Amino acid sequence: VQLQASGGGLVQPGGSLRLSCAASRFTLDYYAIGWFRQAPGTEREGVSCISSSSTYYADSVKGRFTIFRDSAENMLYLQMDSLKPEDTAVYYCAITDWVTIPSPNPYDYDYWGRGTEVTVSS
Repeated sequence: VQLQASGGGLVQPGGSLRLSCAASRFTLDYYAIGWFRQAPGTEREGVSCISSSSTYYADSVKGRFTIFRDSAENMLYLQMDSLKPEDTAVYYCAITDWVTIPSPNPYDYDYWGRGTEVTVSS
């Protein structure tokens, strides 16, 4: 399994970014896949995850972020709107091959892509 995240960058508060994650040699439909982030000095946290039946959003991003996937293209996306400085972090996509619910626990995920950095600053 290979994951490649992209789409990060520098954006002003209130702005938007769309992160993309390309998954190769893996079918996105059945198992959970999600976005995580890690800011300096903090633990990695689940931002938004999706499985075949449901989605998860961290309270801090509800109403601002939207996770969606294109199964035909094996792509996962995270649309991030109304960005805040506290959203600044390195964002990672990850897949699990044994959990079928959208768990926000990083330890449930087996395969990780390289992160893409998001900086929200004026």
